[in-house]
Amino acid sequence: MGSHVAIQSKLPAGGTNIFTIMSKLATEHKAINLGQGFPDFECDQKLKELVSKYVTEGKNQYCPLAGLPKLNQTLSTKMERLYGISINSSSQICITAGATQALYTAIMTFVNPGDEVIIFEPAYDCYTPQIQLAGGTVKPYQMMHPDYAIDWNQVKDMVNDKTRMIITNTPHNPSGTILSESDMQSLEDIVRDTNIIVLSDEVYEHLIYDGEEHQSVMRFPNLFEQSIAVFSFGKTLHATGWKMGYVVGPEYLVNEFKTVHQWNVFCTNSFVQFAIADYLADPKNYDYLPAFFEKKRDTINSLLAETPLIPKVAKGTYFQAYSYEAVSDMPDLEFAKYLTSEIGVAAIPMSPFYTHAPDDKVIRLCFAKEEKTIEVAAERLMKLKG
Repeated sequence: MGSHVAIQSKLPAGGTNIFTIMSKLATEHKAINLGQGFPDFECDQKLKELVSKYVTEGKNQYCPLAGLPKLNQTLSTKMERLYGISINSSSQICITAGATQALYTAIMTFVNPGDEVIIFEPAYDCYTPQIQLAGGTVKPYQMMHPDYAIDWNQVKDMVNDKTRMIITNTPHNPSGTILSESDMQSLEDIVRDTNIIVLSDEVYEHLIYDGEEHQSVMRFPNLFEQSIAVFSFGKTLHATGWKMGYVVGPEYLVNEFKTVHQWNVFCTNSFVQFAIADYLADPKNYDYLPAFFEKKRDTINSLLAETPLIPKVAKGTYFQAYSYEAVSDMPDLEFAKYLTSEIGVAAIPMSPFYTHAPDDKVIRLCFAKEEKTIEVAAERLMKLKG
């Protein structure tokens, strides 16, 4: 056996992420997995047929770096329809290998050693390690249960000459909250006349409920000039395993993004791009999503109304946050493990989404599941006593 070479870890704190831990535990205990965010139902048969058609037709070679022109045109049309903005399909869009690669590439493109990046916690868990890999410093703003509201005056106080980026996420994973028009206007005021770039994580753009409108950075022309917005086909098409996403922004930022993207993945999956271009050309293939997931949200909340779990009713995403303070004093990771092993339902604790977690007794359940899955999970959760 040879000796190990010395390595200096770029992410010394980087253990296994919470989704892997809880999914493994769910498998071991044959628990219903409402932890990791993926549907347990199939994507549309029409979409699968389109993928099959384009594989068979031989669309199996490289696509252009920024994406298949036909797909980028479909997206441009879609964004004009939804957000009233004219997006140049050849210079303002780049197709990526999922939203995580898009976020990583954007952070590596614009964040340099010593730069500060403001994030809103609880925050999706890839932001912090990606910022650290770029040599940046994470400045977390802590949102608190149950409102997860943002005091923009406090955010303004966090901004200084080192602030390079602010990462927003609406609809918000893991809390299920959304940013309002006035939130976006406050953000616009903060970044005006600065060199701050807004990285806007909008992967749940269509999963928004109760008649609310998604407040994309694209609705705010001045803000958009300083923003890169990130989207996920996986969330829109119920196909998380395809790892397909895209970014949209002003030409000068997307050009810079593409300089890093070309040395990262260069381009993404060809035949799937052809299929999505056709599929999303018909608005009915995404217009149904708010009502579809709102029904699932209402189902899980009505079924769990008999339990001591208290929901912070989700305004967006396919995640529902619940307080379990009426059930237990356990820390949230311990409680999530208890739910998985003893009750038979896997959840995600909220604390891993914070740098310094508050002592909130909150878990997150995913409701992107078949009705039957939600019903069986709710039946098991009925065992909880207040």
